[in-house]
Amino acid sequence: MQSLNSLKQGFETLLEVITAAIVAALTILIVCGTVFRYAGSPLVWYDEIASVGLVWMTYFGSALAALKGAHIGFPGIVNALPPNLRVLATVFSEICVFLFFGLMAYAGMEVLIILEGMTLVTLPGVSVQLTQAIIPLGAVLFMLAEALRLPEVMRDARGDGFVDHEVREALAELEADPEDSPGRKHPHDAPRLGEVS
Repeated sequence: MQSLNSLKQGFETLLEVITAAIVAALTILIVCGTVFRYAGSPLVWYDEIASVGLVWMTYFGSALAALKGAHIGFPGIVNALPPNLRVLATVFSEICVFLFFGLMAYAGMEVLIILEGMTLVTLPGVSVQLTQAIIPLGAVLFMLAEALRLPEVMRDARGDGFVDHEVREALAELEADPEDSPGRKHPHDAPRLGEVS
């Protein structure tokens, strides 16, 4: 279990670093694009590269959100179910996620085959296959994130139910802060979504 947690933490750090690097690169690109445009010599490749960067940031960010359990869901509905049905609904949900992203990875590979030999319009030296490789890569990253989070998801489904990730993170921050109040609660003590406190 400890090795799974360290693997999950390492994967989270990797996704955070890559996502932050893409955001920083996009910020620099947008500033440079604006400066060059106002200087009267716009960068012809600016829009195309910015669009590709935004897509890459979205896929890496989605995998990071999946690892943290931050995607939109219906935990209130699932928490309202009896524990055995809650586990069944969770298993069904996870199967759907893996099937969808498995199909997406497969379709992404098929798209890469179709795009062979094509290049960007404004940068003929850059292959479109390279820019679109994020489709199957992003799908695999998302499935890996879900797989690493699966033990936690199943534990919550078998236990008292799901706690919203933002509530869990906020309570964890309170727990880590030595200046907080003496009556603090553990994240697992938080009210479940759909539960009246």
